[in-house]
Amino acid sequence: MTDLKKEDEDAVASTPFGREMRKFFPFADDYMHLNHASWGALPTAILNVQRQFQDATERRLDPFIRYELPTHIVAARRALAALLHAPLNSTVMIQNATTGFSVVLRNLPWSAGDTIFYFSTIYGGCEKSIQFTAETTPATAQRIPLAYPLSDAALLAQLHSAITATRAQGLRPRLAVFDTVSSMPGVRMPFEALTALCRAEGVLSFVDGAHGAGHLPLNLARLDPDFFVSNAHKWLMVPRPCAVLYVREALQPLIRSSVPTSHGFRPSVRPGEKVRGSPMPVDETETAFVANFAFVGTLDTSPYICVPAAVEWRARLRWEGKTGEEAVVAYGMWLARAVGRRVAEMWGTEVLSNGGCEGQEGRDTLGECCMSNVRLPLDVASIAEKWNRGDVDSTGAKLVIWMGKTGLEYGTFVQTYYYVGALWWRISAQIYLELKDFEWGANVIEKMCDRAEKGEWMGKERSKL
Repeated sequence: MTDLKKEDEDAVASTPFGREMRKFFPFADDYMHLNHASWGALPTAILNVQRQFQDATERRLDPFIRYELPTHIVAARRALAALLHAPLNSTVMIQNATTGFSVVLRNLPWSAGDTIFYFSTIYGGCEKSIQFTAETTPATAQRIPLAYPLSDAALLAQLHSAITATRAQGLRPRLAVFDTVSSMPGVRMPFEALTALCRAEGVLSFVDGAHGAGHLPLNLARLDPDFFVSNAHKWLMVPRPCAVLYVREALQPLIRSSVPTSHGFRPSVRPGEKVRGSPMPVDETETAFVANFAFVGTLDTSPYICVPAAVEWRARLRWEGKTGEEAVVAYGMWLARAVGRRVAEMWGTEVLSNGGCEGQEGRDTLGECCMSNVRLPLDVASIAEKWNRGDVDSTGAKLVIWMGKTGLEYGTFVQTYYYVGALWWRISAQIYLELKDFEWGANVIEKMCDRAEKGEWMGKERSKL
């Protein structure tokens, strides 16, 4: 019912990466998708698999949802566990990375003095989850500022110093949160070394791998984090929304409920109290952790069960003698770096890199991923002064929103962001893109910079000056 078409296998394997791969994706002819990192993109073949699952559900609702779906969910978990080199019983399906983060924060028992550490480059939704936790529990939060470019050693030293200072104050360093690849700026963090540091210091580690599965080679058995989450709908080319949550087996008793709490929850029972049973079929062999996430209310879980098909489709890909995941990641990393250098040359600006930082020995670890970041040829401070906008940061934020929407006039969306006093373009490399596409995007951004200089970003406010 949901098999990929075998006759397409040779076509996928023989097609060069770049624009020619677009024929396998359902993109509109008049739109250039340059922002893979935000929403991902799925091949038409996987979209068809999802629709087959949805049709199968609608044809026989109860039989499919109650009895067939659980088998497909296990297959999806198995595929992700294999990809991540993680134990099957430590992985469960969830909607997105932010949900997984909320699950952990809301389940961990917090005591007075417990401190959550996170870096200023954290994803905004996760920072707000921490702030909510600090407002509603005895825990406190400590934000560690990051101003790239920064060496890996300097970044590690900042977390170590924060942990040491917290202990000196008589507080308990409880949890540290950090990314595999942060969202904005789109840079690789030294998450392996950060995880090891947490283990050595007795601090729980939460690795936010929202940009993880399908983006970087990951081995959770070797990494050994306490908690890990990754979206599958971004870089793994699975329909939205789809993600995986990993919890170390020893810590699973702490994760007593899904979010929202549903039929899988096993409450503590007082003498004489009865526990309501589940209306859904229950697999008695499942652990309490896995059972918690088996059925979390009525959801469209068709994205989850497309994971095996997505992994199979990607296994057909070929590039420079590499196959499957290795080919996808290698091309993405190569293209991201090539594009970064070329766009910086076109604009006369710079790539966000830590290769020149002391201790890096010329190695740009920030760029060891499928994203690159190039500074725009636009002086935000000068723009703010020219148009009597005293707050430079506010001007930068408004320019980001304006550029995002204005890009649609050219048939694309460009993900810019404001960081350390400048505007940057976050470049997302993928198999359906090539250097020429980003050169075109750079020209679009340059045109928008010219328009910004003329005050178009101010809209109606401009006419009042």
